[in-house]
Amino acid sequence: MLIRHGETDGNLARRYVGRTDEPLAHVGKVSAVKSGIVPQVPFVYCSTLVRTVQTAAIKFPYARILCVRGLREMDFGDFEYKNAAELYSDPRYRAWTDGGCLGETPHGEGRVAFASRVCVAFSEIVSECLARRSPYCVIVAHGGVIMSVMERFARPRREYFDWRVPPCGGYIARLDDAAWGRNPVLFDAEELREIRN
Repeated sequence: MLIRHGETDGNLARRYVGRTDEPLAHVGKVSAVKSGIVPQVPFVYCSTLVRTVQTAAIKFPYARILCVRGLREMDFGDFEYKNAAELYSDPRYRAWTDGGCLGETPHGEGRVAFASRVCVAFSEIVSECLARRSPYCVIVAHGGVIMSVMERFARPRREYFDWRVPPCGGYIARLDDAAWGRNPVLFDAEELREIRN
């Protein structure tokens, strides 16, 4: 289960919120509650950023929260915490968006390096869950993290931006634990907008 955190003030202002460590806005806390509370999950993985930790604590109140640095959102460098209107006259930003947002951001990450970092962290988490023989592998992270994981591992394949999810939305999928080591894929992916107990 991959779930995006609730809204922050930066999200509401349509800012590029990557490394900025801001808490959930009030509406983000409400979204986390409304999207469903799950009392029976023992472990939840999230990034080290407070917005994912807060969302995980709300949605999974009895779970042990395990923070993983590799699950942090993309570092947008000089574009961090700005929105498109503020960046429009910056030729570096226009070059980045004209290139499909694939290249490196000035003093930040590019999507290839970001996705590689995220997918290594995800693979390690899955291995831990399999070693623990857990029937669940729950991750509360960021939009870009979820899109990176789903683009790399989900079948049938879809492009990065095709996996976009709203705040507190995400995906639930299955994997074959016996085959994961040689064929790491997620299948039967379904979009999550609400979790039912």
